[in-house]
Amino acid sequence: MDIEDAETPEDVVAELAFRAQSLQGASQKVRELFSNVLQTIGQNIEEVGVHEFRVKFRAGLDSSNWHRRGDEVFTTLSQSQKLVVVAIDELPIFVNRLLHGEEFTITTERRNATDVFMSWLRRNGQLHQNRVCIIVSGSIGLEPVPGRSGLSAHANFLAPFRLEPWSHETASDCLGALARGYQLEIPVLVRQAMCEQLRSCIPHHVQHFFDQLHEHLRREGRTEAAKEDAQDVYKRYMLGVRGQVHLEHYESRLKMVLGDESYGTALELLTEGAINDGLLTQETIEQYRLAIASRYNVDHRPLSEILYILEHDGYLERDQGDYRFASRLLEDWWRTRHREYFVPISER
Repeated sequence: MDIEDAETPEDVVAELAFRAQSLQGASQKVRELFSNVLQTIGQNIEEVGVHEFRVKFRAGLDSSNWHRRGDEVFTTLSQSQKLVVVAIDELPIFVNRLLHGEEFTITTERRNATDVFMSWLRRNGQLHQNRVCIIVSGSIGLEPVPGRSGLSAHANFLAPFRLEPWSHETASDCLGALARGYQLEIPVLVRQAMCEQLRSCIPHHVQHFFDQLHEHLRREGRTEAAKEDAQDVYKRYMLGVRGQVHLEHYESRLKMVLGDESYGTALELLTEGAINDGLLTQETIEQYRLAIASRYNVDHRPLSEILYILEHDGYLERDQGDYRFASRLLEDWWRTRHREYFVPISER
C-alpha cells in the first residue's frame, strides 16, 4: 500500500482494508467488516462495487473509530493460514505530514495525533508479529521525522535496513544484462566508465543512465556504445533539462522533511559542497553555524540536525571531519542547478 497521498489515519486504515480484500482467505472477513462500517452510514454492501470500496469504507471512519476498525483489519490479516506481509510505502511522508501540517509547525494537537497513530501501528506490529510482518519504505528516512518531537521510540519495533548502492561490479553486470535484453553492445570498459561517472551506483540512477544511452543510440541508428557516447549522454541528458526534471524530487523531498526555513539552509550547505568539488568543509559549516545563531530565531533546526538528515537520507557522507557528496551524479546535478546565482558564505 502506498500512502504518500494520505492525509489522516482514517485514509491509511481505508487503504489497508482495500488492499486486504485481495488476500486469499481474508477477503470474506474484510467484506463482513466493510458491511459493518457501511451500516454506520446507512448503506448496504450489495450497493457498493469493488472500485467504490475504499471511498465508502473511508466515509464510515472518523477520529473516534479508525483505530478500532484498523485493529479489526490487522486481526483479520493475522488469521490467514500464511504469514502476511504488509508493505507500507511512503510512511515517512505521511507521518511527516501528520506531524507538521502544511505550515510545517509542530503543534500539541499534531504531536498527539502522530503519537496515537504511531502507537497504534507499533501495537499491532508487536501484537501480530508472528503472523503479520510490517515493512516500511520511503523516499525519505523514517527515523528523523518523529525524532524531533520525541516520538522516535514508537518506531523501535521496526528493524532498520539500509539499502546500500550497488557495487561497481554489480552495476556493470546490470548494464550488461540490460544491453543484452535490448540487443545492444555496451563493452565492459564503457560500463566501467559509466559506473565511475555515477560514483555511487544507486540502482535507479544506473537504470536511468542506461535508458538515456539506449535512447541516444536509437537516435543515432547504432547498437554499440563507445565511451564517448556515455560521456555525451551524461553531460547532455543526465545533467540537461530533462535530467533536471528527473532528479528534482531530491529537492522536494528535502523541503518536505525540513520546512521552508531549514530547507533553505540545507540548500545552501549542499550548494557550498557542490561548488567545492563535492566537499563541505568544517570551516564552512562553522561559518553557517555562526550565521544561523545571529540570523534566525529559536525555531530554526540546529545545524547538526540538518547535517544528520542530509547524511541519513544519502545526500552527504562523512569524510574525516568534513562531508562529501556520496553520488557524483547528484553532486554534478546540484552544481549545474544552483551555482549560477549562488554566493558562497565566505564572500558575503
